[in-house]
Amino acid sequence: MLAEAAGRDTVTVRTDTLPAKEQTPFMYRYDRRLERYQRRFNSLIPQTHVLQFYGDMGLVSVGIGWDYGKREQWETNFLIGVVPKYNSDKTRLSFTLKQNYTPWSFSLNEVVSLEPLSTGLYLNTIFGDKFWTHEPDRYPQGYYGFSTRVRIHIFAGQSVTFAIPREKRFFAKAVSAFYELSSCDLYIVSAFTNGYLKPKDYLRLSFGLRFKIL
Repeated sequence: MLAEAAGRDTVTVRTDTLPAKEQTPFMYRYDRRLERYQRRFNSLIPQTHVLQFYGDMGLVSVGIGWDYGKREQWETNFLIGVVPKYNSDKTRLSFTLKQNYTPWSFSLNEVVSLEPLSTGLYLNTIFGDKFWTHEPDRYPQGYYGFSTRVRIHIFAGQSVTFAIPREKRFFAKAVSAFYELSSCDLYIVSAFTNGYLKPKDYLRLSFGLRFKIL
């Protein structure tokens, strides 16, 4: 009787459990989906934090960024800047979408590396009802011929990166100091149409820090 009961228990367990051949495809599909979800979610986490001064995007701008590419030579940044009121009626905020390309990076030692060229472009806009994308009706058609709200900039610069030893890391694993020379669409057109302008009139110098988080 005991042996028969044991046999019946064994048969019951085998009936409730799927064979390994039937389990494997479902498990693999689930694991692959989970891995894809994790990769997509991780790709949304910012990898860098940026602090930049000047550059026609505000007195100071802060933002986040993502590195990608085989050598992480591409970087996309979103920055929010503060534009002091100066001669205007109030302080304003600016928004910048920036695309960087750094083709080379040379390690000088275990800590310091040099990026001799970084170039790219960025779009910048200032929040406020006094700035417009299309000319208001109060101006004759074609009077300005450009938007006062959106500026397209190109830039080139250099940077040096300092790797932080693992035991001393707190906020970032590396810090890059950089500078950039930039100009916008309006300045470039003015430079070609007004021969008396000097480089200081259409070039802008900016500098900042980039914190590598991931």
